[in-house]
Amino acid sequence: MTFPYINETEDLTDSVRARASGSFVQLRDGICHYEINDSPSLSGKGPGVRSLVLLVHGFSVPYFIWDPTFDFLSKSGLRVLRYDLFGRGLSDRPRARYDLDFHVRQLRHLLDALKIDGPVHLCGLSMGGPIVAAFTEKYPERVASMILIDPTGTRPIELSRTLKLAKAPILAELFFGLGGDEGLLRGIASDFFNQKLVDMFIAQYRPQMKIKGFKRAILSSLREDMLGGFPEIYRRVGALHKKTLLLWGRHDSTVPLAHSDALLTLLPNAKFHVFENVGHIPHYEKPEEVNPILLHFLQAPY
Repeated sequence: MTFPYINETEDLTDSVRARASGSFVQLRDGICHYEINDSPSLSGKGPGVRSLVLLVHGFSVPYFIWDPTFDFLSKSGLRVLRYDLFGRGLSDRPRARYDLDFHVRQLRHLLDALKIDGPVHLCGLSMGGPIVAAFTEKYPERVASMILIDPTGTRPIELSRTLKLAKAPILAELFFGLGGDEGLLRGIASDFFNQKLVDMFIAQYRPQMKIKGFKRAILSSLREDMLGGFPEIYRRVGALHKKTLLLWGRHDSTVPLAHSDALLTLLPNAKFHVFENVGHIPHYEKPEEVNPILLHFLQAPY
């Protein structure tokens, strides 16, 4: 049975995509929305940087979450790629199981479609953390380094009341079909320490909620335990001794700083930085502090 989501009123058509920034590519599971700063003036070969930096967003916020990072790294002369996970932003919402293998497959197919063969610097935010780790475990030769920002996956995160409801069959479809938008948006607001940024952020977030298939993808991600624990994947990746940077917001209420203790045990060679007076997305709240650390890490020899 197909449940109607009354607030999802728009189809993701070619005309919608034509008005958007970025580019689109057909992958095996659907069309993927991405942006790459492929200007000939960008060598992507600054000191110590020999490959592309690839940004993987988290649970529900599409690639605009990387605006400050993408702009800074681009202006610093690095080659950078960001994209929307399936089910989010302007990427397709295929009928599929939105599990870890599905997201890793999208990442591999995107690199293949864009003919990016060399090792990349993978940067994952929140749920993007286990996606990056799982990709690195499966294709270690394609990864130069890992950057993890407030990643999920050391242990299951505490879900909000709205997201807990999402795991209830039929009841969740009814709740989200008739609304549920405000519950999701309240969860977005809780990611911030600086509440002055929330209104602007939500204004960028809302448009994707109107596109058919968004909530179905969110429900599937929850039911496939994408916010659960993946400690064994992190443990196996730690054994690869990849160059790794771990960043965390002191006041993260989504993935609390206490989760970092376990991750540092699993990734013993990770360089670790904590940022004060920020929540779940430190690179967005305090780019002036995070960006120089990212650049230094990417340019430093290993």
